[in-house]
Amino acid sequence: MSARPLVLVVSPGDETYRGYCLEQVAAAYDVALLTGIEPTWEKPFIVDHAVVDLSDPAALLAGGRALAERHDLVGVVTWDEWHLVSAARLARALGLSSNSVEVMRACRNKATARTLFARHGVPSAASMRARTLLGAGLATMTLGYPAVLKPAAFAGSIGVIRVDRPEELPAAFAFASAGASRSREDTGVLVEEYLDGPEVSVECITYRGATTAVAVTRKHLGPAPYFDETGHTIDATDPRLAQVAPVAAAAVKALGITDGVQHVELRLVDGRPRLIEVNARIGGDTIGHLVRLATGIDLPKAAADLACGRIPDLTPTRNGAAGIRMLYPAASGTLTERHINQPFAAHTSWLRQVQWIREIGEQLHLPPDGDLFTARAGFYIVTGRNTAEVTERLDTTADEITVATKAHR
Repeated sequence: MSARPLVLVVSPGDETYRGYCLEQVAAAYDVALLTGIEPTWEKPFIVDHAVVDLSDPAALLAGGRALAERHDLVGVVTWDEWHLVSAARLARALGLSSNSVEVMRACRNKATARTLFARHGVPSAASMRARTLLGAGLATMTLGYPAVLKPAAFAGSIGVIRVDRPEELPAAFAFASAGASRSREDTGVLVEEYLDGPEVSVECITYRGATTAVAVTRKHLGPAPYFDETGHTIDATDPRLAQVAPVAAAAVKALGITDGVQHVELRLVDGRPRLIEVNARIGGDTIGHLVRLATGIDLPKAAADLACGRIPDLTPTRNGAAGIRMLYPAASGTLTERHINQPFAAHTSWLRQVQWIREIGEQLHLPPDGDLFTARAGFYIVTGRNTAEVTERLDTTADEITVATKAHR
């Protein structure tokens, strides 16, 4: 029997974007896994598992209870956006540390979150719910143009679109509604004030109600009117961290979160932070991995620590920078070419990873017909001393990579 504490991980996610999370938790804890499919890549990192229908709350709860009968679980953790509510419900049912189910529901629903931000004086975007195109038109009469339409409860910038003029509204409402229809929680659409300014996220860790901002992520977006994220950079000494940390902490508090890791998105409008949303989990697109490369702080381990009622170690051990850039084709079509200059890749120590996620012959669909899941061919990660050096290295690497598609006829 292992002497290490055992934590239950709900839904490990895919290896490409979340593999590092499971690996880092398994370095400190024994792991039991609650998953929707039989484990493959996860096997070296787990001691037991149960396969259940993760979309069925009763099945998830039963699977968790079965694992709890076989093991002395000390915590339940997830970094999967879709299972935040279910993981909280399971932890509470097992008598383990967790935020309440109601708090997790508020984090998942952008309309509820906006109401709480307003109630607690957290600067946020003005927002109105619209169930019909007519309702969206009435909302824009109040909020003005440009406006943003988005699903009330989804993720990954899916269904999010900017509208600059009234004649664009019908197509934009249809686009947002299509994204919202994929949600299992709330199929509504929000019309929101457009926040004009650079977008960042704040990577936070909250322990017993006290929030510490450990990094700020500068985000890079694709062409308007969509909000697809094309890259991220993190610098351990970024001066923006001190500027945005108080608002991020206030947003976490407004939602009632007491413990956990948060990925707080906001924009700087005329230099002042305005909230977009709080995600009550580690950021996607390997942001947690970038945090570790730049600062040495281990977000997955911190998430497990917090789930087990332990004080996380927030001591920085690195003082650098890291960045990721997504690889998209110039146009939708069949992927015909994807490669990197091999001598460059082999002799460039700061190029930490090149990851292809689509194969030759597969279809890549850019918005409006597709989204970040259907458009990306891959990504790469670099490190450096600061943001400027990382940006230069991201650009240098881009010149060594080819992604080509053949347009559909």
